[in-house]
Amino acid sequence: MAVYDHLPEGVTRETMDVDVLIVGGGAAGLSCALHLQNQIQKHNDDIAAGTKQGQPIPEQMIVVLEKASEVGAHSFSGAVLNPKALRELVPNYKEDGCPIDSEVTKDAVYYLGSDFSFKLPITPPPFHNEGNYILSLSKFNRWLASKCEEKGINIFPGFAAVEALYEGDKIVGVRTGDKGRDKNGNPKPNFEPGLILKSKVTIFAEGTRGSLFKQVAKKLNLRDGKNKEVFEEGVKEIIQMPAGTVEPGQVIHTLGFPLSKSIGGTFLYTIPGDKIILGLVAYLDSEDPLLDPHRELQKLKTHPFIQSMVKGGKVVAYGGKTLPAGGWYSMPKLYGHGWMVCGDTASMVDVQKLKGIHLAMKSGMQAADTILEGLVQGAEFSETVTKAYETRIHDGYVKSELYRVRNFHQALSKGVFASMPLLGLQEITGGRGLQDPMPIEHIDAQVTESVVDVWGPDGLEEQLGQLPKPDGELFFDKLSSVYLTGTMHDEDSPNHLIVKDTDICRTVCEPNYKSPCNHFCPANVYEMVPSLLTEGKKDLHVNYTNCIHCQTCDIKCPFENIEWTAPEGGGGPQYRET
Repeated sequence: MAVYDHLPEGVTRETMDVDVLIVGGGAAGLSCALHLQNQIQKHNDDIAAGTKQGQPIPEQMIVVLEKASEVGAHSFSGAVLNPKALRELVPNYKEDGCPIDSEVTKDAVYYLGSDFSFKLPITPPPFHNEGNYILSLSKFNRWLASKCEEKGINIFPGFAAVEALYEGDKIVGVRTGDKGRDKNGNPKPNFEPGLILKSKVTIFAEGTRGSLFKQVAKKLNLRDGKNKEVFEEGVKEIIQMPAGTVEPGQVIHTLGFPLSKSIGGTFLYTIPGDKIILGLVAYLDSEDPLLDPHRELQKLKTHPFIQSMVKGGKVVAYGGKTLPAGGWYSMPKLYGHGWMVCGDTASMVDVQKLKGIHLAMKSGMQAADTILEGLVQGAEFSETVTKAYETRIHDGYVKSELYRVRNFHQALSKGVFASMPLLGLQEITGGRGLQDPMPIEHIDAQVTESVVDVWGPDGLEEQLGQLPKPDGELFFDKLSSVYLTGTMHDEDSPNHLIVKDTDICRTVCEPNYKSPCNHFCPANVYEMVPSLLTEGKKDLHVNYTNCIHCQTCDIKCPFENIEWTAPEGGGGPQYRET
């Protein structure tokens, strides 16, 4: 339930009946909608042509809810796309204007020391990207949305789904969040109550750490018997280089510098227009309380190897997000009475290859195939019907790809060098390794150690002292980077970041951990300021209008003291190129 859901006297919520409701306008949700409409059309055309027996399916109202102001505004990824699902969904995607930046022409892996680099003589198979495409996920999802709209699919941007509606254990729709409440939750003159959307079947495709599905999973015990969810945090910049200096189509991955206390790596992609995409991904099951991917990304640009490629450039875009890393054994139950879950919300990411878009698309398409089957049968979407979705996942490449790396994160979490024998054995045994399943016993929030234990008594000062000086061109402080995301929220609206006990922040977290949220947040949302209550202490101040919806705070706070909830629809980053 939302924190504020009371309505002014005389105001009621409008109820809308739809046939298929998809929560999330990303690659998974849009692929589900488009494939379903295409398959309904094919089914009806085949019956009309006499090549198939049966009844035509009447026109279905397919609705996609997207919390961003427009599709793509919250879409963020590296991104290198494996096109196998795209070829199936839109066979003529190139002719149809799919916004591909470049086909991958070169790939390489380097190890970075503090001031040297070493190129691996052979690129490991997981890092082979020939035949894949470098693209902007925000542009790609906008294009997918245009294909959906051409087919008559209804996309509602600016609507955040905040509550699932139940009849027993059956999900019958969702409620969207109210708009036009002030900081205290009171209705303003422009108040608009959220909608009640009733549906035959609901697809959850919210992306990483889906805030609505998190509630559903808890209520229906969908993660019982599964590995814990674990996540990674990624940040990236797009750097404009001088004309004629960048060869497009290169994909470079690195290990080593600048990360020393955390597992992770970096990526560098080159695209037309003399632009370089530079990013860093770090595991959130790090013990380091000072983990700060934005800070590490700035340090990365000082390395001689990277500096040789980005010197003279200007950062023109920035963003950050989390991605699910638990893989196959962390996936929740995928179906139930009246619902299915797809893509990143269901932990469908190959973290070895850092690939998830094609898996999200394929899972959405397989959910669509299951919906079509239910419509043809004229059946209610009971578990008997939706279970076919899980069968499709298990029988296709979503499982084959994820199962092959089912223990990868667990092994690599032991350290880059310590994990090498385990990873080698997994490669030989098809992912099994020494132990299968290899458990994930702790969530990311529970592994954080004190600053003194990890860095020593002067750890914070040492880390901040290594930061390059911001110049507004190549090096940025965090607040200036946030400006590049275009993020915005109504300042007179409820704070969507719920801190449960601010006393913990003052008395325990800041003295011992130096407030990890001040570091891991890629958007300068959290800062400690001199306390008005206790002299010599600091209070947590939440700049919620800076939020770029990565949800790291919901995942990594060592006391699980922060809950990310969906803000008023339309708020958040305004990604255009990421």
